[in-house]
Amino acid sequence: MRDQAESLRRLLNHMNQKKAMKAIAVVSGKGGVGKSNFSLNFALTLSKRGFHVLLFDMDIGMGNIDILLGQSTSTTIIDLFERHVSIEELIKKGPGNLSFIAGGTGLTKIFTMDQEKTAYFIEQLQLVSEQYDYFIFDMGAGISEDRLQLLMAVHEIFVITTPEPTSITDAYAAMKYIHLQEKEIPFYLVVNRAQTDQEGRETLQRLKNAMKRFLRREVTGLGVLPEDRIVSKAVARQTPFLLLDPSTKISRAMVELTDRYLSDQTADESSVSRPASFFTKLRQLFLER
Repeated sequence: MRDQAESLRRLLNHMNQKKAMKAIAVVSGKGGVGKSNFSLNFALTLSKRGFHVLLFDMDIGMGNIDILLGQSTSTTIIDLFERHVSIEELIKKGPGNLSFIAGGTGLTKIFTMDQEKTAYFIEQLQLVSEQYDYFIFDMGAGISEDRLQLLMAVHEIFVITTPEPTSITDAYAAMKYIHLQEKEIPFYLVVNRAQTDQEGRETLQRLKNAMKRFLRREVTGLGVLPEDRIVSKAVARQTPFLLLDPSTKISRAMVELTDRYLSDQTADESSVSRPASFFTKLRQLFLER
């Protein structure tokens, strides 16, 4: 614990020195595993640690981050793509220092990104990138071609699963699909809704073993979040569970998980000097193919 706290202090001391933003995508093999709740409360924990975080709801047309926050928004990311609204107009302030962009609801047609929309999206992201330490993209369920391009550009991918066999199978399938396209992006595994810590750790190990055996790929088991009734209460009250009750078991587990992630970054040179530019990769993947 002392080593972890020391590593975290070192990272926090370096915050003002490192300017490069880190892009993280949060995915799941299937819906209904608590991915958006994870994204929101993880982003909020980073924000409470003093980092500047911009959370994107990328479940375009079916977003719920603003609903989980109890904030109605008149502009969403749909307006950036469809009406070329500037990103500054879309960014809303959440609790504490958290910023977010809503995904919008009620889309009446299938959303697709053409080259013009993509170029504007990249341009707008770059305009605000220096203001943030983290971009966190809460991705929709499933992996379309557009989503895959974004996933291949980010620095890290968080994969959320539950101990249910179908969820584990789908999480593995999602990682395999991404891995076959891009073998360098780190995967971080999170088990949500575990009945016991042992069940969660066994689930992490099963996925890690499967990735190593069949794909020869090492992945990081980031942590386990327990089943907790406070989550459904938080959703009903439209308040992040971390704020509704910071002392409950899932809130404590989220803080421990986030601090473990931050501590791990101090041992990784990429936490100070980012690998290939997120924006360079976006342009290559979307505009130069």
